[in-house]
Amino acid sequence: MPVPTPDYRLYLVLDPKLCAQTGIVQTALAAAQAGAGIIQLRAPYWKKRELYECAIELKTALAPFKIPLIIDDHVDVAVASGADGVHIGQQDLPATCARAMLGPDKLVGLSINTIEQMKNVDPTIVDYVGVGPIFSTATKPDAAAPIGFDGLAQLMKICPVPAVAIGGLKANHVKEIFKAGADGVAVISAICGQKDPNVAAQTLFKECPDTRLTR
Repeated sequence: MPVPTPDYRLYLVLDPKLCAQTGIVQTALAAAQAGAGIIQLRAPYWKKRELYECAIELKTALAPFKIPLIIDDHVDVAVASGADGVHIGQQDLPATCARAMLGPDKLVGLSINTIEQMKNVDPTIVDYVGVGPIFSTATKPDAAAPIGFDGLAQLMKICPVPAVAIGGLKANHVKEIFKAGADGVAVISAICGQKDPNVAAQTLFKECPDTRLTR
């Protein structure tokens, strides 16, 4: 059965290190209760077994909210755990390979940083894109050069699929992100590691439009 089209307005990327005090599952649940519409598990330094077991736990915990769980990079873990999709970067497996491994009913997200990359997005393969980084961020020191709000706006003019902006974003940036044409804001440290992840997520979600955008 196909995964329902997510509400991309608030996209949480879970970072196990930042979530250590509150807990990964507890952080995910707090964000889900506050309005997050899609959640990604990103743990590049974990072994696959640990990633798989956490994905299973998250999938079970998030089931009542009907929120898609996305696995970063590891398509095999997404398949094995029954996750709802995968997010890949420009240096990971090609989107065509990810789609072939996942089948037609799961979500495939792709990181985008340049106009050339955006022009190459195939909407029959890719469901959504993560555009950025908007600003530099300590959570991903190897990220591409920041593009800012102006760069985001330029990319959104030619974007063929839903898009979430990512990279150093806080609640005070949300309105500018939507003004630039994005469908959502993706955050890590703005929720993960915060004293109260639920309040942090509520603060972000309140800045989002009342209704989801369509593309």
